[in-house]
Amino acid sequence: MGQDLDERLAGRLAELRVERDWSLDELARRAGISRSTLSRLERGEISPTAALLNKLCAVYGRTMSRLLAEVEPEPAQVVRAAAQAVWRDESSGFERRSVSPPHPGLRGEVVEGRLRPGADIAYDEPP
Repeated sequence: MGQDLDERLAGRLAELRVERDWSLDELARRAGISRSTLSRLERGEISPTAALLNKLCAVYGRTMSRLLAEVEPEPAQVVRAAAQAVWRDESSGFERRSVSPPHPGLRGEVVEGRLRPGADIAYDEPP
């Protein structure tokens, strides 16, 4: 994920918490993620793993696709492969590419997901 996208994601995650009037302690309790990790994530000091994003998406009632679409700029009609947003979770080996133009108002999207051979992602709840 590019630096700019990481910053927008961090900001959106902080916005979602504030919209609900939750403290970091409350979000930590609901998501099962440490307060310090959440704080560092919202400040953009760390990039989220797929498992961490999945927990936050479950708490916020969003799919990962919707969350990532919310931090994308307005969509183009066509997004060439070189310009498609790519998000990587180095710890699990998961790579997610947004193939269709991202936009929160779209009812569907096309994504490409890849895992390194032998890699696994364990989600606490269905994504």
